[in-house]
Amino acid sequence: IYVSTDDSEIESIARKAGVNVIKRSSVLSNDTTTTVSVLLHAIQNIKEDYDFVVLLQPTNPLRPKNLLKEACEILEKENCDSLMTVSPNHQKFGKINKGKFIPFNYTMGQRSQDLEPLYYENGLLYITKAKFILKNEILTENNYPFIVDHPFGTVDIDVEVDLKNAQFIINNYTNE
Repeated sequence: IYVSTDDSEIESIARKAGVNVIKRSSVLSNDTTTTVSVLLHAIQNIKEDYDFVVLLQPTNPLRPKNLLKEACEILEKENCDSLMTVSPNHQKFGKINKGKFIPFNYTMGQRSQDLEPLYYENGLLYITKAKFILKNEILTENNYPFIVDHPFGTVDIDVEVDLKNAQFIINNYTNE
């Protein structure tokens, strides 16, 4: 397990937990830094070779029990190069064009229960063959979308209200 960070407090916590730390420069620690550039930096700074890289983003800290185990089993069974978690979305989407609402995934009057499900990338887990990260790819053509229909899939902490939502879910979710 490796934690990539430029923050001394995070580094200290990781080391106390027995986790390896990869120190990141400020160039790789800003709001426009890509995830693949951080993973590439990590691979280049790890002395051992790995077949796969598992990414657990800190902004998605809640994960269902056995998620990693199940994802690894699927990856092996499906013989994929990468895997990402997705969650179903049953909302009616549309665009606003010239002051008019244009439905995207339904027709006006259609019941939401009758919608074909759409899925969103929930950020809970990514697994990729290391050789693709070396080519600046996290998700490949041979990617498996692992469906996670769980309240934890809705948690993505970017602002304070997201943290309060995560705390609410932790305090009120009793299963797993």
